[in-house]
Amino acid sequence: MTSHWLDEYELGSGVKHKIMALHRLWRLSSLLRSAVSVTLRRNIGLSAVVFNKAKDLDPVQKLFLDKIREYNTKSKAAGGMVEAGPAYQKNLAEEMTKLQRLYGGGDLTKFPQFKFPDPVLEEVTTK
Repeated sequence: MTSHWLDEYELGSGVKHKIMALHRLWRLSSLLRSAVSVTLRRNIGLSAVVFNKAKDLDPVQKLFLDKIREYNTKSKAAGGMVEAGPAYQKNLAEEMTKLQRLYGGGDLTKFPQFKFPDPVLEEVTTK
C-alpha cells in the first residue's frame, strides 16, 4: 500500500485536505505558466509586428516604402510608366497591335466582360 507524503505527519483531515488542495493548485499554476510561456513564444512574430507598428520602421523598410511612394508619385505625374522612353512606347504599341489582331480587338488593358446567355430549355412531358 502506497502512502502519501502527508500521511507521515499527524495532521487533522481538514488540514490535509487544505494542503492537498494547495498542492494541486500549485501544479495547476505551473501548467498554466508553461502554457502561457509556449503561447508567448509561438506568437513572438506577431508581437514583433505589433510592437514595430508603435516604433519607427527599420531603416531598410523605411527606404523601401519611401521608394515605392516616390515611384507612385512619378507614375501619377507621368500618366503611366516612369521613365518610359519612345522606344518602349513604340514596342508597347506594336505588341498591343499584335494582340488585338490575334485575339479580336477590344481594350486589352481591361478585364474582359463575359456574357453567358441562358440556354433555351424545352418542356419535357411524361406520358
